[in-house]
Amino acid sequence: MLQPMQLVDERATRYATVADFFATFNEEMHSLFLLAFLLTADHDKAEQCLASAMGECAEWIGVFTDWAHSWSRRAVLKRAIQMTMPVPEHADRVSNITPIAAATSGEDNNPFAAILLLDPFERFVFVMSTLEGQSDAECAVLLRCSWRDVMMARVLAVKRQSSADSLAGTIVQS
Repeated sequence: MLQPMQLVDERATRYATVADFFATFNEEMHSLFLLAFLLTADHDKAEQCLASAMGECAEWIGVFTDWAHSWSRRAVLKRAIQMTMPVPEHADRVSNITPIAAATSGEDNNPFAAILLLDPFERFVFVMSTLEGQSDAECAVLLRCSWRDVMMARVLAVKRQSSADSLAGTIVQS
């Protein structure tokens, strides 16, 4: 008969199967698609990204079951990066920030319009660091850039979004 400690040890060392990854994708389909969409800024690319990430997860062996969730999100991130290939613009001056364009009337009901209008590299950094909680170091590794590029892109993205929010508030008040 198994002792309680043995049961815990067996669960902790259980490796994820293809079925575990498919279950994760099924349970989290909406949030994984939203992640892919925010990264790629395109519905068709987001679907391709999600399908490709699911296929990649099915090939992984040696991942603990408890890690299936985070590995699924990471697979979506990696596939979106491969599809979009975002690169930093190397802007050294944060003071000359061009606000992102105000949303058109068709985009007024899209809460993600400001994110989707960001430059691809800024969008990736914003989504990965701010929404997904990745560290600057992790973003830099995944995006194959410097830590400074990540930091600058996040600052620019946040400033552009606050400029867009201010501009939208001014337009509404007029």
